[in-house]
Amino acid sequence: MKLHVLPASPRAFKVLAVANHLGLAYETCIVDLSKGEQRLPGFTALNPNQRMPVLEDDGFVLWESNAIIQYLASKRPESGLFPGEAHANAEVSRWLFWDMAHWDAACAILIFERVVKKLFSIGEADPAEIAKGNERFHRAAAVLDGQLKGHEYVTLDRLTLADFALGAALNMAQHAQMPLAPYAEIRRWYAGLSELPAWRKSDVHRTPG
Repeated sequence: MKLHVLPASPRAFKVLAVANHLGLAYETCIVDLSKGEQRLPGFTALNPNQRMPVLEDDGFVLWESNAIIQYLASKRPESGLFPGEAHANAEVSRWLFWDMAHWDAACAILIFERVVKKLFSIGEADPAEIAKGNERFHRAAAVLDGQLKGHEYVTLDRLTLADFALGAALNMAQHAQMPLAPYAEIRRWYAGLSELPAWRKSDVHRTPG
């Protein structure tokens, strides 16, 4: 199995962290966005959207990070990350869809303006975009913080794909200056996730030691 990733990306991180948590063997294939490798013909053949992460598994190609983590979890159903029961699956899926529609969309604005632009030297942060990102972040964070109140994990009272999917963006919280201060439940939950062995192994932002 090959995982085409840029490990610093939250969307790639969630895939790596789930694979590591499940103990799956894989080959890491770095996609260097700074060199435009996502636009090369070979990669475009894997994903016409020219985005990573992408999974290759014995001829099967899959893109979209949350689809990839569902596929990975299906290889270890006993893990419980994506339960087999219909209601439980729907509950986890609800938060995976919410992630892409609301949470990831909000975090991505702040990450792009304050991290990606600086990293790739593509201009200064746009105050209007920062304001939009903060507004969307607060709207989504209030929902997530309320969901986490009284619960160690996002749903089903156990670790699931929802935690990996939603927690990944917070690896960039400090660099992107995400306004987390009002959200004690999110901060408590993320602190727990960041101590998971698979999380520690996958997080390129973590300071060793």
